[in-house]
Amino acid sequence: MNDRILVAPGDLLGDGVFETVHLRPSGPWLLDEHLARLSRSAAILDLPAPPLPPLTDLPESGAMRIIYTRNVLDVSVGPIPAQVLRERRDGVRVLSADQGISVRRRPPWSITAAKSLSYGENFSARRWAVRQGADDLVWLSTEGYVLEAPTASVVWLTGNELCTVPPAEAGILSGITAAHLLSLAPSVGLAPVERMITLDELASADAIWLASSLRGLAEVIELDGAPRPRSPWTSRLLALLGFFAIL
Repeated sequence: MNDRILVAPGDLLGDGVFETVHLRPSGPWLLDEHLARLSRSAAILDLPAPPLPPLTDLPESGAMRIIYTRNVLDVSVGPIPAQVLRERRDGVRVLSADQGISVRRRPPWSITAAKSLSYGENFSARRWAVRQGADDLVWLSTEGYVLEAPTASVVWLTGNELCTVPPAEAGILSGITAAHLLSLAPSVGLAPVERMITLDELASADAIWLASSLRGLAEVIELDGAPRPRSPWTSRLLALLGFFAIL
């Protein structure tokens, strides 16, 4: 009989949570916030509190992924994908799509506020966008509100207000990079705001970005086929997040 590697059902079926952390010369970026979200996600899935991952001998750049299931906590490190660097530099063309979910009527078993391993739909959505000639998409609720991108938060600028979607109200994953950026907004004269927004309102914003740990900010340069002018705030906000020193 051939040797077999036994894998627990939870590992196969996405019954776990994860975090992706940007490694910098100063150490893992926003590590405490990522570990706190890992614990919140674990609680949503009725997982025990995760142990502290080993954090020795880390490189000065790259992506650290922490995966936690009912059976194991695993930490791996790899390079920043070239696509991520390209999107940060060149921006992204984005489509909107109805996710078929209401912000007012989430099922009681919903895990949308957790960063779970069940990412099949997220990547399928991005592949669909690519087949339509775009790079990414933003999900809309059945009421027409902007929610999030499959692997990023939505951030926008209107006047002097730097905004993102309120995670609790929208029932989405809380974005660590977006929250950190908004906390820094007053230092550059912008007012941080969390509010719901429709697609038409988003389209009229002065600038739109997708925010995530590795990407930092990727400016939306086209929304549903309509080109958007590049914003001078993109470079300023990337610098505010400390990305220029590590490009």
